[in-house]
Amino acid sequence: MKYLFPKKYFKILFALSCLVILNSCATKKDVVYFQNAKNFETIVDTDTFKAKLKTGDIVSIYVSTLDLTVTQPYNIIRNTGNNGSLIDYLIDSEGNIDFPVLGKVKLVGLTVEEAKELFKTKFAEGDLLKDPVIIIRILNFRVTIAGAVSNPGVYMVSGERISILEALTLAGDLTIKGRRDNVLVVRDFNGTKTYTRVDLTNKEVFNSPVYYLTQNDYIYVEPNNSSISNASGDSRIGTIISISSFVLTTALIFVTRR
Repeated sequence: MKYLFPKKYFKILFALSCLVILNSCATKKDVVYFQNAKNFETIVDTDTFKAKLKTGDIVSIYVSTLDLTVTQPYNIIRNTGNNGSLIDYLIDSEGNIDFPVLGKVKLVGLTVEEAKELFKTKFAEGDLLKDPVIIIRILNFRVTIAGAVSNPGVYMVSGERISILEALTLAGDLTIKGRRDNVLVVRDFNGTKTYTRVDLTNKEVFNSPVYYLTQNDYIYVEPNNSSISNASGDSRIGTIISISSFVLTTALIFVTRR
């Protein structure tokens, strides 16, 4: 009994192996950031982005002067046990907060610095405080990152701004299967949503209007073609391999019986 394995079957096996390998590969062009940045190239940062207050934002406001007794009406302390804390203010649907003594104060659309100046103006106009120091913090600055990243989720931001690159780093960066040239940023400002695509492989990302994120931005990293092919084509590849294995096995039995 003679065992023979025709060369044409080796070719079939080789072709199938190549198909599986190519289906799971990503090229350098797919994953490298800022591909058109040249060596020693200098880009002047002219960005003046500052986050603006939105409807639904929660802010902390602290008022201080040399005489702390006169600021007590403006710094209401919430009783939380041993340690009290300042109450928070929610910007309502009309863009206002209800502030002690001053009443309704419209903050929506203002930057933090502009909001500080507004309070100083109101205190001066009412002859209420002299040279007050105003500290305002956004308490609900968070971004949501989803899709093909290592750790999707909701991330709190401690400062007043964060770049899309910093945010993606918080999420563990894009996976090898994440599409870097078409990252979607969904932004909501008082009921109006905008959708902006960002190409991380191009240095022009630094000039994007969504390079710096705002409160409650949603970042979605879509899977690349390789990932989609793997998800939708695994069953087809498995079927092809199974059929091919059956054909090869049948051929071997036929050959060995000759």
